[in-house]
Amino acid sequence: MSRAAWGADESLNNDAPEYGTTINAVFIHHTAQTNAYSCSDSPAIVRGLRALHLNQGWKDIGYNFVVDKCGTIFEGRKGGVDRPVIGAQAEGFNTNTTGVAVIGTYTTEDAPSAAKASLARLAAWKLGQYKVDPLGKVTLTAGKANGKFALGQSAVFNRVSGHRDAYATECPGTTLYNQLPTLRAWAAGPVAGLAIKTVTGASLSGSTYLTKGSITVNWTATTPTSLITKYEVLVDGKSVAAKTGTATSAAVTLAAGGHTVQVRATHQSGKTTTTSSIAVTAETAPPVFSTKPTLSLRTGTVDTTAVPVTLAWKATDAAGLKEVRLTAPAAKTYGPTTASAPLTAKSGAATSFSLTAQDLAGNTAAAATSGTAVIVQETAATKTGTWTNKASSSYLGGASLSSSAKNASLSWTFTGRSVAWIVSRAATSGQAVIYVDGTKTATVDLKSSATAYRNALWTKSWSSAGKHTVKIVVSATSGRPAVTTDGIAYLR
Repeated sequence: MSRAAWGADESLNNDAPEYGTTINAVFIHHTAQTNAYSCSDSPAIVRGLRALHLNQGWKDIGYNFVVDKCGTIFEGRKGGVDRPVIGAQAEGFNTNTTGVAVIGTYTTEDAPSAAKASLARLAAWKLGQYKVDPLGKVTLTAGKANGKFALGQSAVFNRVSGHRDAYATECPGTTLYNQLPTLRAWAAGPVAGLAIKTVTGASLSGSTYLTKGSITVNWTATTPTSLITKYEVLVDGKSVAAKTGTATSAAVTLAAGGHTVQVRATHQSGKTTTTSSIAVTAETAPPVFSTKPTLSLRTGTVDTTAVPVTLAWKATDAAGLKEVRLTAPAAKTYGPTTASAPLTAKSGAATSFSLTAQDLAGNTAAAATSGTAVIVQETAATKTGTWTNKASSSYLGGASLSSSAKNASLSWTFTGRSVAWIVSRAATSGQAVIYVDGTKTATVDLKSSATAYRNALWTKSWSSAGKHTVKIVVSATSGRPAVTTDGIAYLR
């Protein structure tokens, strides 16, 4: 902020400024005032500092610059911010140095980050005018005895020093003084702590990111943004995106194939820092359903609104499969190695099952299958032997058939690709033999320690729909001969 902007009354002092020939060092001060001020009051505080110094008999405010806790830089002693104006800030060492004071007291309290960033930026700029390294040292000779140095005594100073280095004082406060090494590093550059943190629009597989092509690179740095001129994203060593020093991300689009990606930061000194490279592969080939989705009936409890089915598939991808999502009739996500899922279908209604496979690059492929689950009640079966009607709300349709007669049978003929026998089970339930298209296929034991109704106990599936006959024959198992059945379900 210029002197005019903070309200310097130039009529209070007509003395001409004095100049050195260069700037060898920057001395950091604190004003030893309260830290509990509003930054809107900073111009008035600077005017008060100037009045205090004028009352001490000085020709103007002693500091060349003043910085408030919000990081605002105020022009101090008149004469031109870009010239080596001689101030009254480091007695014995005012010529060819610049003094910068932070408003507040920093003996035990750390200076705000914004103030420290401005101190470093100002030191870098002022020393940079004379091609001086803020990390360097310089030998200065006292032009006046000041209680710490005798007239003509020489000493080695850091290019960015605290007032206490040149004078017997606590200034700039112990806490701020201990931060001077950090300020020197910030001022000198290059940008520190630069690292790529995340890559949006890509998935990490091992040490390589996979993407369809468009990614956003996100980074961090510990050097204050005010000291950073720009950031660049490098792809295969070439700059493809440039951002300001306040940026933390940039979007880039990659051609198909493998690439190295880095971030380069340019410090206001011109020094650059480049991150380690990360590997990113752009590929657009979608996943493949090497086995198309198929449906089959499975074991479980049957209801007219929920017939148990299994949806099976196999999806692969050259770059790496990320997931397979079921999008209809419900939404669910499965891992890359999952190849089947237990689901249900409503009886008598065609149901479509839709899948989307996504690879690690973000490419997708869709596949679907559909089927109609049909429940055929026991009353539709062809019967032989003795069967008894049983009524209960627990049975499908409220009724079931039960038999303990050896070789009593029920058979159903249907056209479909999968079938399930639906039974009731208890500790007293017996066994039955199942024939499919006239061939003995299985012997099924209905015994269960817990009573179960509407239980799809046995299933069989075919690669395509066809006409089939399923026949169950009561074995009349000794001590538990009863077989109770609701019927069958088949999938067409």
